[in-house]
Amino acid sequence: MARSLFGTDGIRGVAGVAPLDHKTARAVGAALGQWVIESKRNRADPSAQVVIGQVVIGMDTRESGPWLAAEVASGLAWRGVKAEFAGVTTTPGVAYLAKNGPFAAGVMISASHNPYQDNGIKLLGHAGYKLPDDQEERLETEIFRLLEQGLDLAPSKLTVNAGLDRAYTDHLAATLPGGLGGLRLVVDCANGSASKLAPELFTRLGAEVHPIHCAPDGRNINLNCGSLHLDVLQSAVLAQKADAGVAFDGDADRALFVARSGKIIDGDAVLFLMARYLKAPLVVATVMSNLGLEIALRKHGIAMLRTPVGDKYVLEEMLRQNAALGGEQSGHVIFHQYATTGDGMLTALRVFEVMRASGSGLDELTAELQVYPQRLVNVRVRERKSLAEMPAVISEIRAAEKSFGDTGRVVVRFSGTEPLARVMVEGPDLERVETAAQRIADRIRSELGGEESAQTFR
Repeated sequence: MARSLFGTDGIRGVAGVAPLDHKTARAVGAALGQWVIESKRNRADPSAQVVIGQVVIGMDTRESGPWLAAEVASGLAWRGVKAEFAGVTTTPGVAYLAKNGPFAAGVMISASHNPYQDNGIKLLGHAGYKLPDDQEERLETEIFRLLEQGLDLAPSKLTVNAGLDRAYTDHLAATLPGGLGGLRLVVDCANGSASKLAPELFTRLGAEVHPIHCAPDGRNINLNCGSLHLDVLQSAVLAQKADAGVAFDGDADRALFVARSGKIIDGDAVLFLMARYLKAPLVVATVMSNLGLEIALRKHGIAMLRTPVGDKYVLEEMLRQNAALGGEQSGHVIFHQYATTGDGMLTALRVFEVMRASGSGLDELTAELQVYPQRLVNVRVRERKSLAEMPAVISEIRAAEKSFGDTGRVVVRFSGTEPLARVMVEGPDLERVETAAQRIADRIRSELGGEESAQTFR
């Protein structure tokens, strides 16, 4: 069947409006509850220490989070499945708890980097991984059946179990026994999931922490702060004379950094410095990672494989290749030794570990990475079409690719979470990159009737 609920990162939309309304959230819980029960029946190892009737739920700081969590829990309860509520926590925190606690599955209520009006429901299996596409399709079938049937249920009353967050942060702290003593850090938590957890964790490990944007009010998550707005963090790092700054997104599954000089350290730079430190033979990245990363890794004998955009696709390839390190330019980095998904706080610990072990700052650790000029244009569209249905767009793409040859790349794709067509062009010359990106975006705009909504230069 055609997938209409689940995008690349769960179900996402405007809170209170289908598919993020009360009745759909309730149906999601009921469908997940049925899936949990059926999965337990089919489990190869019946002695596994998993409580058949227990699912962990977490959320970020959006004002819609509590009622969405309560509706999901009511659907679970209708199936006889109990919800343990972690309250405000991170997406990787829920993944860790799903895998290491007595839970059959995990649910995260979050729209990640989106504004507060949006929210989402992300489902994770007992192994801590996002559910595969085929399982999400099965759940969609059941959700639509339940919506047609109707579920008149009262929202569940949820009480936060503070021990769940403690278990997660204890796990993170244990990955860095040497601590962070001697580091002066600025930490931007985007008024989101990490607002309490990250400053406490880094302080506990001995760092001197200057926290910013750690006062969520339900509506200020990601608002001119966090990993999408690094200018405030840059200013704070310089003003505080900090060793580094780190910025998370709303659910803290990604992290971007600022060096002592104010230089931005993105996911590509993190992959480069970590691959060298870990002596990794292979790095898994996406089609959006800069060509400069591939060239820099090759100089150190490190291979790089690309996947479609989305950390779930990065993880799938990591599992196929038995790779320990992978991630995205946007700051989702996966350290499979420690986690089943991108984890912003874990990424920060690993980066700070390299800084302490090497005695070098992020400027020095990433100096060898030469970033090719890159332009990303987002075109808001009224509908989606296959590129094969737009010959004029294909012609423009082919012309750009022929112009750059082996020295550049063109990537055109539709967002999995927003009505956007994303055009990315990179090459050795900024003027040619800008021209090619704009010509392709203009073609898409004329075909699909959208408008240019954002531009990113590098």
